[in-house]
Amino acid sequence: MASTTTVPARSSAAQIADQVVDAILSGRIAPGQRLGEQGLAGVFGVSRTLVREAMARLSARGMVEVSSRRGWFVVQPSRAEAADAFSARVAIETGMLRALAKPLAKTRLARLKSHYKAERAAIEGGDAGQRSYLLGDFHVCLAECVSGPLLADILRDLTARTTLVATLFQSTHDAAQSCDEHVAIVAALERGDAVGAAELMRLHIDSVAAALGSPAPQADPLDPLRQALQLRAPAPAAPRRARRLFTELLSPTSSATRAP
Repeated sequence: MASTTTVPARSSAAQIADQVVDAILSGRIAPGQRLGEQGLAGVFGVSRTLVREAMARLSARGMVEVSSRRGWFVVQPSRAEAADAFSARVAIETGMLRALAKPLAKTRLARLKSHYKAERAAIEGGDAGQRSYLLGDFHVCLAECVSGPLLADILRDLTARTTLVATLFQSTHDAAQSCDEHVAIVAALERGDAVGAAELMRLHIDSVAAALGSPAPQADPLDPLRQALQLRAPAPAAPRRARRLFTELLSPTSSATRAP
């Protein structure tokens, strides 16, 4: 359940891609952030060819995009794309819960309870990265418990995209409220109320989507240069002496002896 904090040496392309998604879920990689091939190759101890393979995987998953001149960048979803991502999550997660044929096993319920307890600990401890990761990963964990790894992988990517959306559009949704809503969903599943759990999930995702605000202001890449070149206020001017005319500087004798 904990977010990945170490980078394995000689990682595979799949591991590199998963590490990047983990960092997105933790809020440590922001929308629009550049992912330099050379830097990633150095961090993971691999060739740039392997990094490009990992980036291609992430591009296919909708996490990054490439510029022919500037390299790889984390996607910046538009508001329409954000709405699509949340709608997809509602359809998948509520459908997954409604399709549950029998109550969850006690071991799986225990796993979900352990997860939301870890969420609470991260919230109370003020660990923003761990908190962000766990709140998103709850939905992946739930899919693994209810359905299986295939649906969990799909939800992992959708949750990462909505994490980018929440960062980009300055979400005001309260972390403690999200955790409480997770608790209520698990409680409904423990009662064997899959339909009720599905409705709680719909309300939960809708409340997260409704908390989106305006797009975060983008940093001006020229701002450091602009600050460096900013003109300083002129110093107070010294009192000026009265200027004398050039003719006043000439003595009478010098003017008298001047040839006509």
